[in-house]
Amino acid sequence: MLIDSQGRVLRDLRISLTDRCNFRCLYCLPETEAAHNFYRGHWAHLPSTAPILREWVPKANILSFEEIERVVRLAVGLGIQKLRLTGGEPLLRHDAEKLVARLAAIPGVADLAMTTNGFLFPSKARALREAGLRRVSFSLDSLDAANFKKITGRDGLEQVLGSVGLAQELGFRPVKVNAVIIRGLNDHEIESLAEFAHERALSFRFIEFMPLDSARAWLKEMVVPGREVLSRLQARFKLRPVASDNASETAKRWAFPDGRGELGIIAPVSEPFCGHCNRIRLTADGKIRTCLFSVTEHDLRTRLREGATDAELETWLKDVVWLKEPRHHIGEPDFVPPSRSMSCIGG
Repeated sequence: MLIDSQGRVLRDLRISLTDRCNFRCLYCLPETEAAHNFYRGHWAHLPSTAPILREWVPKANILSFEEIERVVRLAVGLGIQKLRLTGGEPLLRHDAEKLVARLAAIPGVADLAMTTNGFLFPSKARALREAGLRRVSFSLDSLDAANFKKITGRDGLEQVLGSVGLAQELGFRPVKVNAVIIRGLNDHEIESLAEFAHERALSFRFIEFMPLDSARAWLKEMVVPGREVLSRLQARFKLRPVASDNASETAKRWAFPDGRGELGIIAPVSEPFCGHCNRIRLTADGKIRTCLFSVTEHDLRTRLREGATDAELETWLKDVVWLKEPRHHIGEPDFVPPSRSMSCIGG
Protein backbone atom coordinates (compact mmCIF):
# COMPACT_ATOMS: atom_id res chain seq x y z
CA MET A 1 0.00 0.00 0.00
CA LEU A 2 0.90 3.67 -0.23
CA ILE A 3 1.50 4.74 3.38
CA ASP A 4 3.12 7.97 4.55
CA SER A 5 5.23 8.66 7.61
CA GLN A 6 2.10 9.76 9.54
CA GLY A 7 0.44 6.38 9.00
CA ARG A 8 -2.08 7.70 6.47
CA VAL A 9 -3.06 5.18 3.80
CA LEU A 10 -3.57 6.84 0.42
CA ARG A 11 -6.66 5.82 -1.56
CA ASP A 12 -7.40 8.88 -3.72
CA LEU A 13 -5.53 10.00 -6.87
CA ARG A 14 -6.27 13.33 -8.57
CA ILE A 15 -5.19 13.37 -12.22
CA SER A 16 -4.81 16.63 -14.12
CA LEU A 17 -5.34 16.21 -17.86
CA THR A 18 -4.22 19.72 -18.84
CA ASP A 19 -3.08 22.97 -17.27
CA ARG A 20 -5.12 24.94 -19.81
CA CYS A 21 -8.48 26.45 -18.97
CA ASN A 22 -11.13 28.39 -20.86
CA PHE A 23 -12.12 30.34 -17.71
CA ARG A 24 -10.09 32.96 -15.86
CA CYS A 25 -11.43 32.61 -12.34
CA LEU A 26 -10.42 35.18 -9.74
CA TYR A 27 -9.22 32.51 -7.31
CA CYS A 28 -7.06 30.71 -9.87
CA LEU A 29 -6.11 32.62 -13.03
CA PRO A 30 -7.19 36.24 -12.39
CA GLU A 31 -6.03 37.62 -15.73
CA THR A 32 -9.02 39.71 -16.76
CA GLU A 33 -9.51 43.44 -16.33
CA ALA A 34 -12.42 42.76 -13.98
CA ALA A 35 -10.20 40.58 -11.82
CA HIS A 36 -7.55 43.24 -11.52
CA ASN A 37 -10.14 45.90 -10.79
CA PHE A 38 -11.54 43.74 -8.01
CA TYR A 39 -8.19 43.13 -6.39
CA ARG A 40 -7.08 46.75 -6.78
CA GLY A 41 -10.33 47.97 -5.29
CA HIS A 42 -10.28 45.65 -2.29
CA TRP A 43 -6.69 44.79 -1.54
CA ALA A 44 -4.03 47.50 -1.67
CA HIS A 45 -1.19 45.00 -1.34
CA LEU A 46 -1.52 43.80 -4.95
CA PRO A 47 1.94 44.78 -6.24
CA SER A 48 1.14 45.41 -9.89
CA THR A 49 -1.72 46.12 -12.23
CA ALA A 50 0.08 44.52 -15.14
CA PRO A 51 -1.49 41.42 -16.71
CA ILE A 52 -0.28 38.09 -15.39
CA LEU A 53 1.47 36.23 -18.19
CA ARG A 54 0.76 32.51 -18.32
CA GLU A 55 3.26 30.04 -19.69
CA TRP A 56 1.44 26.87 -20.62
CA VAL A 57 3.19 23.54 -20.26
CA PRO A 58 4.62 22.47 -23.67
CA LYS A 59 2.51 19.72 -25.20
CA ALA A 60 5.54 17.44 -25.41
CA ASN A 61 5.65 17.45 -21.61
CA ILE A 62 2.01 16.50 -21.13
CA LEU A 63 1.52 12.86 -20.22
CA SER A 64 -0.07 10.70 -22.91
CA PHE A 65 -3.15 8.62 -22.20
CA GLU A 66 -0.94 5.53 -22.28
CA GLU A 67 1.34 7.01 -19.63
CA ILE A 68 -1.58 8.04 -17.43
CA GLU A 69 -3.13 4.59 -17.72
CA ARG A 70 0.15 2.95 -16.74
CA VAL A 71 0.51 5.15 -13.67
CA VAL A 72 -3.09 4.48 -12.64
CA ARG A 73 -2.66 0.70 -12.98
CA LEU A 74 0.39 0.84 -10.76
CA ALA A 75 -1.32 3.12 -8.25
CA VAL A 76 -4.42 0.92 -8.08
CA GLY A 77 -2.16 -2.05 -7.48
CA LEU A 78 -0.81 -0.14 -4.49
CA GLY A 79 -4.25 0.53 -3.02
CA ILE A 80 -5.60 3.60 -4.83
CA GLN A 81 -9.36 3.20 -5.23
CA LYS A 82 -10.72 6.62 -6.21
CA LEU A 83 -9.79 8.62 -9.30
CA ARG A 84 -10.78 12.18 -10.14
CA LEU A 85 -9.93 13.81 -13.46
CA THR A 86 -9.22 17.52 -13.23
CA GLY A 87 -7.46 20.35 -15.03
CA GLY A 88 -7.21 23.22 -15.77
CA GLU A 89 -10.38 22.29 -17.57
CA PRO A 90 -10.20 18.54 -18.29
CA LEU A 91 -12.62 18.69 -21.22
CA LEU A 92 -10.15 20.83 -23.14
CA ARG A 93 -8.10 17.64 -23.47
CA HIS A 94 -8.94 16.08 -26.83
CA ASP A 95 -10.74 12.72 -26.56
CA ALA A 96 -10.98 12.84 -22.77
CA GLU A 97 -13.78 10.27 -22.96
CA LYS A 98 -11.32 7.75 -24.41
CA LEU A 99 -9.12 8.08 -21.34
CA VAL A 100 -12.20 7.67 -19.15
CA ALA A 101 -12.97 4.37 -20.90
CA ARG A 102 -9.40 3.13 -20.36
CA LEU A 103 -9.41 4.03 -16.69
CA ALA A 104 -12.91 2.68 -16.03
CA ALA A 105 -11.79 -0.71 -17.33
CA ILE A 106 -8.99 -1.05 -14.76
CA PRO A 107 -9.89 -3.63 -12.09
CA GLY A 108 -9.93 -2.10 -8.63
CA VAL A 109 -11.12 1.38 -9.61
CA ALA A 110 -14.04 1.84 -7.25
CA ASP A 111 -14.86 5.44 -8.11
CA LEU A 112 -14.18 7.51 -11.23
CA ALA A 113 -15.19 11.17 -11.24
CA MET A 114 -14.42 14.46 -12.97
CA THR A 115 -14.37 18.12 -11.94
CA THR A 116 -15.27 20.55 -14.74
CA ASN A 117 -16.40 24.13 -15.19
CA GLY A 118 -19.23 22.71 -17.30
CA PHE A 119 -18.87 24.94 -20.34
CA LEU A 120 -17.95 22.12 -22.73
CA PHE A 121 -19.82 19.39 -20.88
CA PRO A 122 -22.93 19.19 -23.13
CA SER A 123 -20.86 18.13 -26.14
CA LYS A 124 -19.13 15.37 -24.17
CA ALA A 125 -21.67 14.33 -21.53
CA ARG A 126 -23.15 11.24 -23.16
CA ALA A 127 -19.80 9.98 -24.38
CA LEU A 128 -18.35 10.39 -20.89
CA ARG A 129 -21.27 8.54 -19.32
CA GLU A 130 -21.04 5.70 -21.82
CA ALA A 131 -17.28 5.51 -21.29
CA GLY A 132 -17.78 4.84 -17.59
CA LEU A 133 -17.63 8.20 -15.81
CA ARG A 134 -19.74 7.77 -12.68
CA ARG A 135 -19.72 11.15 -10.99
CA VAL A 136 -19.21 14.75 -12.02
CA SER A 137 -18.63 17.97 -10.08
CA PHE A 138 -19.24 21.44 -11.50
CA SER A 139 -17.78 24.77 -10.47
CA LEU A 140 -20.51 27.37 -9.99
CA ASP A 141 -19.56 30.41 -7.91
CA SER A 142 -22.52 32.67 -8.68
CA LEU A 143 -26.11 32.52 -9.91
CA ASP A 144 -26.00 36.14 -11.08
CA ALA A 145 -24.91 36.40 -14.71
CA ALA A 146 -22.90 39.60 -14.21
CA ASN A 147 -21.17 38.30 -11.10
CA PHE A 148 -20.51 34.95 -12.78
CA LYS A 149 -18.72 36.77 -15.60
CA LYS A 150 -16.80 38.90 -13.11
CA ILE A 151 -15.59 35.82 -11.27
CA THR A 152 -14.87 33.55 -14.24
CA GLY A 153 -14.04 36.03 -16.98
CA ARG A 154 -16.61 34.34 -19.19
CA ASP A 155 -20.27 34.85 -20.01
CA GLY A 156 -21.30 31.26 -19.46
CA LEU A 157 -23.78 30.95 -16.60
CA GLU A 158 -26.59 29.51 -18.72
CA GLN A 159 -24.29 26.90 -20.24
CA VAL A 160 -23.14 25.74 -16.80
CA LEU A 161 -26.69 25.58 -15.45
CA GLY A 162 -27.67 23.53 -18.49
CA SER A 163 -24.77 21.18 -17.86
CA VAL A 164 -25.87 20.59 -14.28
CA GLY A 165 -29.35 19.64 -15.45
CA LEU A 166 -28.02 17.43 -18.22
CA ALA A 167 -25.79 15.53 -15.81
CA GLN A 168 -28.80 14.76 -13.66
CA GLU A 169 -30.81 13.64 -16.69
CA LEU A 170 -28.03 11.27 -17.77
CA GLY A 171 -27.89 9.58 -14.39
CA PHE A 172 -24.66 10.90 -12.91
CA ARG A 173 -25.04 10.40 -9.15
CA PRO A 174 -24.53 12.42 -7.16
CA VAL A 175 -24.15 15.61 -9.16
CA LYS A 176 -21.95 17.90 -7.11
CA VAL A 177 -21.58 21.64 -7.45
CA ASN A 178 -18.74 23.62 -5.87
CA ALA A 179 -18.55 27.30 -5.02
CA VAL A 180 -15.44 29.09 -3.78
CA ILE A 181 -16.67 31.82 -1.45
CA ILE A 182 -14.69 35.08 -1.39
CA ARG A 183 -15.57 37.95 0.91
CA GLY A 184 -16.77 40.98 -0.96
CA LEU A 185 -17.31 39.06 -4.17
CA ASN A 186 -19.93 36.31 -3.80
CA ASP A 187 -20.47 35.82 -0.07
CA HIS A 188 -23.82 37.60 -0.41
CA GLU A 189 -25.02 34.63 -2.52
CA ILE A 190 -24.51 31.89 0.08
CA GLU A 191 -28.21 31.53 0.87
CA SER A 192 -29.33 31.70 -2.77
CA LEU A 193 -26.78 29.04 -3.75
CA ALA A 194 -28.16 26.81 -0.99
CA GLU A 195 -31.70 27.37 -2.23
CA PHE A 196 -30.54 26.41 -5.71
CA ALA A 197 -29.10 23.18 -4.31
CA HIS A 198 -32.41 22.38 -2.64
CA GLU A 199 -34.49 23.17 -5.71
CA ARG A 200 -32.31 21.01 -7.96
CA ALA A 201 -31.62 18.26 -5.35
CA LEU A 202 -27.87 18.78 -5.67
CA SER A 203 -24.92 17.99 -3.49
CA PHE A 204 -23.52 21.49 -3.03
CA ARG A 205 -20.12 22.38 -1.54
CA PHE A 206 -19.04 25.74 -0.15
CA ILE A 207 -15.24 25.97 -0.28
CA GLU A 208 -12.97 28.40 1.52
CA PHE A 209 -10.75 30.56 -0.68
CA MET A 210 -7.22 29.10 -0.67
CA PRO A 211 -3.88 30.72 -1.62
CA LEU A 212 -3.61 29.10 -5.04
CA ASP A 213 -4.21 32.11 -7.30
CA SER A 214 -1.57 33.03 -9.85
CA ALA A 215 -1.78 36.71 -8.79
CA ARG A 216 -0.50 35.89 -5.30
CA ALA A 217 -3.21 38.28 -4.07
CA TRP A 218 -4.72 35.97 -1.46
CA LEU A 219 -5.25 37.36 2.01
CA LYS A 220 -6.78 35.61 5.00
CA GLU A 221 -9.27 38.48 5.25
CA MET A 222 -10.73 37.33 1.93
CA VAL A 223 -11.65 33.95 3.42
CA VAL A 224 -15.20 33.41 4.64
CA PRO A 225 -14.67 30.80 7.38
CA GLY A 226 -16.70 27.63 7.17
CA ARG A 227 -18.28 28.29 10.54
CA GLU A 228 -19.59 31.63 9.31
CA VAL A 229 -21.08 29.96 6.24
CA LEU A 230 -22.70 27.29 8.42
CA SER A 231 -24.13 29.85 10.82
CA ARG A 232 -25.81 31.68 7.98
CA LEU A 233 -27.16 28.48 6.47
CA GLN A 234 -28.57 27.27 9.78
CA ALA A 235 -30.24 30.63 10.33
CA ARG A 236 -32.07 30.22 7.01
CA PHE A 237 -32.68 26.48 6.70
CA LYS A 238 -33.51 23.61 8.99
CA LEU A 239 -30.56 21.33 8.37
CA ARG A 240 -29.62 17.99 9.86
CA PRO A 241 -26.02 16.76 10.01
CA VAL A 242 -25.08 13.86 7.74
CA ALA A 243 -22.91 11.22 9.39
CA SER A 244 -20.02 9.76 7.41
CA ASP A 245 -17.97 6.63 7.94
CA ASN A 246 -15.21 8.04 5.72
CA ALA A 247 -12.63 9.72 7.94
CA SER A 248 -10.89 11.17 4.87
CA GLU A 249 -13.94 13.06 3.61
CA THR A 250 -13.12 16.74 3.23
CA ALA A 251 -16.64 18.14 3.59
CA LYS A 252 -18.80 18.41 6.69
CA ARG A 253 -22.29 17.76 5.40
CA TRP A 254 -25.86 18.74 6.18
CA ALA A 255 -29.11 17.62 4.56
CA PHE A 256 -32.42 19.36 4.02
CA PRO A 257 -35.30 17.84 6.02
CA ASP A 258 -37.16 16.68 2.92
CA GLY A 259 -34.09 14.87 1.57
CA ARG A 260 -33.77 17.04 -1.52
CA GLY A 261 -30.10 17.80 -1.82
CA GLU A 262 -27.41 18.40 0.74
CA LEU A 263 -24.90 21.09 1.66
CA GLY A 264 -21.26 20.62 2.50
CA ILE A 265 -18.57 22.93 3.80
CA ILE A 266 -14.92 22.42 2.94
CA ALA A 267 -12.77 24.53 5.26
CA PRO A 268 -9.09 23.79 4.62
CA VAL A 269 -7.99 27.22 5.85
CA SER A 270 -9.93 27.63 9.10
CA GLU A 271 -10.40 23.95 9.98
CA PRO A 272 -7.65 21.90 8.29
CA PHE A 273 -8.27 18.18 7.79
CA CYS A 274 -4.67 17.27 6.98
CA GLY A 275 -4.53 14.52 9.59
CA HIS A 276 -6.95 12.40 7.56
CA CYS A 277 -5.81 13.35 4.05
CA ASN A 278 -5.51 10.31 1.77
CA ARG A 279 -4.78 12.07 -1.55
CA ILE A 280 -1.94 12.49 -3.98
CA ARG A 281 -1.96 14.41 -7.24
CA LEU A 282 -0.56 13.74 -10.68
CA THR A 283 -0.05 16.94 -12.66
CA ALA A 284 -0.61 17.12 -16.40
CA ASP A 285 3.15 17.25 -16.95
CA GLY A 286 3.82 14.16 -14.89
CA LYS A 287 4.77 15.43 -11.46
CA ILE A 288 3.57 13.83 -8.24
CA ARG A 289 2.38 16.25 -5.58
CA THR A 290 1.80 14.83 -2.12
CA CYS A 291 -0.12 17.90 -0.93
CA LEU A 292 -2.11 20.61 -2.67
CA PHE A 293 0.29 23.08 -1.03
CA SER A 294 3.51 21.18 -1.66
CA VAL A 295 6.55 23.29 -2.48
CA THR A 296 8.25 20.18 -3.87
CA GLU A 297 7.14 18.19 -6.90
CA HIS A 298 8.44 14.72 -7.70
CA ASP A 299 9.30 14.01 -11.34
CA LEU A 300 7.51 10.90 -12.54
CA ARG A 301 7.48 11.77 -16.24
CA THR A 302 11.25 11.44 -16.66
CA ARG A 303 11.20 8.01 -15.05
CA LEU A 304 8.34 6.91 -17.28
CA ARG A 305 10.14 8.04 -20.41
CA GLU A 306 13.57 6.76 -19.46
CA GLY A 307 12.42 3.16 -19.23
CA ALA A 308 11.82 2.55 -15.53
CA THR A 309 10.22 -0.83 -14.87
CA ASP A 310 6.88 -1.19 -13.09
CA ALA A 311 8.67 -2.51 -10.01
CA GLU A 312 11.00 0.49 -9.98
CA LEU A 313 8.09 2.90 -10.34
CA GLU A 314 6.18 1.21 -7.53
CA THR A 315 9.15 1.51 -5.19
CA TRP A 316 9.63 5.14 -6.18
CA LEU A 317 5.94 5.93 -5.55
CA LYS A 318 6.12 4.35 -2.10
CA ASP A 319 9.20 6.43 -1.28
CA VAL A 320 7.55 9.64 -2.49
CA VAL A 321 4.35 9.01 -0.55
CA TRP A 322 6.35 8.36 2.61
CA LEU A 323 7.46 12.02 2.38
CA LYS A 324 3.90 13.40 2.30
CA GLU A 325 3.70 16.57 4.37
CA PRO A 326 2.10 16.24 7.84
CA ARG A 327 0.02 19.38 7.20
CA HIS A 328 -0.12 22.68 5.35
CA HIS A 329 0.87 25.99 6.95
CA ILE A 330 -1.70 28.40 5.49
CA GLY A 331 -1.91 31.62 7.47
CA GLU A 332 1.26 30.92 9.44
CA PRO A 333 4.34 33.16 9.25
CA ASP A 334 6.42 30.46 7.55
CA PHE A 335 3.81 29.62 4.89
CA VAL A 336 5.21 29.47 1.37
CA PRO A 337 2.59 29.26 -1.41
CA PRO A 338 3.03 26.70 -4.18
CA SER A 339 4.98 27.93 -7.17
CA ARG A 340 2.11 26.98 -9.49
CA SER A 341 -1.55 27.97 -9.41
CA MET A 342 -4.49 25.60 -9.04
CA SER A 343 -4.84 25.38 -12.82
CA CYS A 344 -1.37 23.85 -13.08
CA ILE A 345 -1.65 21.66 -10.00
CA GLY A 346 -5.04 20.11 -10.63
CA GLY A 347 -8.00 20.41 -8.24
